[in-house]
Amino acid sequence: MTENSLSFGAGSFAILGGYLAIMLGIGALARFKRKDDSLSDFFLAGRSFGFFVLVMTLFATQYSGNTIVGFTSASYRNGFGFLVCVHFMTAIVAAYLLFAPALYRLSREREYITPGDYIYDRFGSHTLRIVVSVLMVYALCNFAVAQVKTLGVAFAGISQGRIPVWVGAVGLVVIMLIYESLGGMRSVAWTDAIQGIALMSGLILLLVLTLTHISDLSSAVEKLGSNPLTKMKIERPDFEGSLHWLSFIVMVGLGGAIYPQAIQRIFSAKKPEVLKKSLAVMAFLPFFTALIAVIVGVVMAAHLPSLEAQSLIQGKDTLSAESVFSLICLEITKTSALGYWAVAVIFAALVAAVMSTTDSALLSLGSIAAQDFYRPLKPGVKEEKLTQFGKKATWFFMAPITYFALAYEGTLVQLLQLKFELLIQCVPCFYLGIHWKGLTAKAALAGIFTGLATTLILTFAGDLGISETNHKLVWGIHAGIIGLLINVIVCGTSLFRGTKV
Repeated sequence: MTENSLSFGAGSFAILGGYLAIMLGIGALARFKRKDDSLSDFFLAGRSFGFFVLVMTLFATQYSGNTIVGFTSASYRNGFGFLVCVHFMTAIVAAYLLFAPALYRLSREREYITPGDYIYDRFGSHTLRIVVSVLMVYALCNFAVAQVKTLGVAFAGISQGRIPVWVGAVGLVVIMLIYESLGGMRSVAWTDAIQGIALMSGLILLLVLTLTHISDLSSAVEKLGSNPLTKMKIERPDFEGSLHWLSFIVMVGLGGAIYPQAIQRIFSAKKPEVLKKSLAVMAFLPFFTALIAVIVGVVMAAHLPSLEAQSLIQGKDTLSAESVFSLICLEITKTSALGYWAVAVIFAALVAAVMSTTDSALLSLGSIAAQDFYRPLKPGVKEEKLTQFGKKATWFFMAPITYFALAYEGTLVQLLQLKFELLIQCVPCFYLGIHWKGLTAKAALAGIFTGLATTLILTFAGDLGISETNHKLVWGIHAGIIGLLINVIVCGTSLFRGTKV
């Protein structure tokens, strides 16, 4: 292995191959544990999750490959300004507490399979159910695109082009689809338990090796502060920057809690006590995930402030911040044989993070396609046929998702932001609708469409010729948050005439 190259060879791929074989084995085991072919058993594991499985599947689903690659890259670009990720990941847990206990109780009484079941049961409107489901499908597809993109970015950097990006991405996608089709939610949750442990272990290992072999945090901060070009990365935000922080926390906090796959895990809890204990543990996990990504990104910002790294990856004149994770791995492998094997474990953790979130998104896509789109068209269809339809839908969705992921040129955080700006327009249906009878389907629909229109007009104002530039941020506040405020005001026309449930 030369000084400036990475030999990601047979030993590393043996670790990765062994991990993937275990995932397939778990899928086969979950297939034998299935009780029937009902939607509840396949997509919710028979509502049987205990504390350990529930907390690990929530963790593995919430913290994706984007946590390792996207958050690290964003921290490289923004410095300590991206500490906001710790706050918005904690805010998601706080947001759960606003509606999850009541929604769990209703899901047990009414046997909900998807979020759309709650929407129709609560509001009695097929139109509202379809609109909410379409927005959730968009969010899920966006989510899956970000994960496959993460995998592509990592493979491109780690293998230095020796393995085509599409080979790694497509291969892992097929493995996910196989074990998911075998065991449904059981295989997804059981693999999530292993993937969650792998993710946390990999992040801690990444932190230790970065601080040991690249730079300690205090030295990195001192170096950033002494360079006029990077000094802003350790400075406190101004007033507008603080508004941006708050806007980000509210947007991701409220939106992350209504991810379809997250809501379906609420439905899958065995008891309300299990759900409460799991959420309590989740409140502390950002300090072992998002915070680590920030520290690593800041250290790399000091170590390679310009990312002019021809000596690290041959054939590239400059690298974008999206390559930070790969650069860290390349640096660590140069330290020793132990560093080489450590990178193999970290890369396996990245693969685990990608798979644990992508398989959850795919499972939710399949359930929404079957329960919210297909079932209303075939009222008398058998559950077994619905389950089969849902399985096929996951394979159908994954083809365009993989294509767009490999073609996408933007950053991972941009994908995350765009998704939440639209998804949060569903927030009143859950946070207000579950507690107040006065919110009507008509008002909820009007709120959603008004919020979406406001968000899209502001975001693309320049492209539409309405103003000179696009207004994705207004005084630091995301366009989606402004859309949500107008959405809530519209919903309030009926809300204040209602009574509490």
